[in-house]
Amino acid sequence: MKSLIYAGLGLLLATANAYAENSQPSVLPPLHLPTGFSIAIYADHVPNARSLAIAENGVVFIGTGAEGKVYAVHDDNNDGVAEQHYLLAENLNMPNGVAYRDGSLYVAAISRILRYDDILKHLSKPPQAAVVYDKFPAVKHHGWKYLRFGPDGKLYTAVGAPCNICESPEAIYASLVRLNADGSDFEILANGIRNTVGFDWQPGTNALFFNDNGRDNLGDDVPPDELNQWTAKGEHFGYPYCHAGDIPDPELAGDKKCSEFKAPVWQYKAHIAPLGMRFYQGQQFPASFQNQLLVAQHGSWNRSEPQGYRVVMVKFDKAGKPIAEEDFITGWLNKAGEVLGRPVDILTMPDGSVLISDDKLGVVYRVTYKK
Repeated sequence: MKSLIYAGLGLLLATANAYAENSQPSVLPPLHLPTGFSIAIYADHVPNARSLAIAENGVVFIGTGAEGKVYAVHDDNNDGVAEQHYLLAENLNMPNGVAYRDGSLYVAAISRILRYDDILKHLSKPPQAAVVYDKFPAVKHHGWKYLRFGPDGKLYTAVGAPCNICESPEAIYASLVRLNADGSDFEILANGIRNTVGFDWQPGTNALFFNDNGRDNLGDDVPPDELNQWTAKGEHFGYPYCHAGDIPDPELAGDKKCSEFKAPVWQYKAHIAPLGMRFYQGQQFPASFQNQLLVAQHGSWNRSEPQGYRVVMVKFDKAGKPIAEEDFITGWLNKAGEVLGRPVDILTMPDGSVLISDDKLGVVYRVTYKK
């Protein structure tokens, strides 16, 4: 009998220890920020954390990729750490994109957009999803989607190219699109966009800027990744015939000239994979950050010497044009070339702090500033 009791206690302790081990808070990487800025972990145990959205009460929604789940977290006592953690959905097909409007959470999986109504009252027991739109291609290659509501109240997303480099079989591929919140009035806004997983509207002008990840297998430094500005329906941004505005594709350019397409407004370094981006409009950071663009550079995966793995600020002049790029947060790639984390998306909080998701560590960071 004693042996059975000891065995039972051993199993109980082992289970408790395993739970404790899995519940340990994540360790903050040795990150570097400008003077006055601090960074801490806002939420952990969110595997594959990618896109971010926020509700009016401060609940933060987190989409994922291959993890197939959607989370919500909330800082109930305003101490800078999210104590509440909810699993809203699982077994979805790469639900990268999340957006919130009028009490409903919208989730973009590969082939469809879903809606969870009255979500704030049902975080512990989410409602059945309603299908908003389900006519996107089911191709996984660059099929994961970013999702945002624009100033016009419409949902914006994109459909990536179904390959590294190819002529798309249908107009829907390599495109920027929008539709009404109920799924109606679907329209293609622009083509020639290989894979954008981040965009935002410029304060004051409402101009839409978006990142685009360049093609692979042309070398370590070619082509540059792009920051583009969309202004009119029907624009073409070059892919797959021209890259970064001035580099004809050696396989597919043919007799096409780069002058036929709209050039980027800014060139990043090659393969840094710019993803989420936000024009900073909070009141906490110094005035030099106001209306400037914070960009998460996810990092290269096939460069002989990796680069990216940082958050930068793209500086805009008074005319609203990008003129410079400078480091804001570094350290996810250390001097030994070891990757310690991969920033994905950026979200400004009501108090002016900034959240940054990290899909490698499965955490969300909070960046604050104090003089």
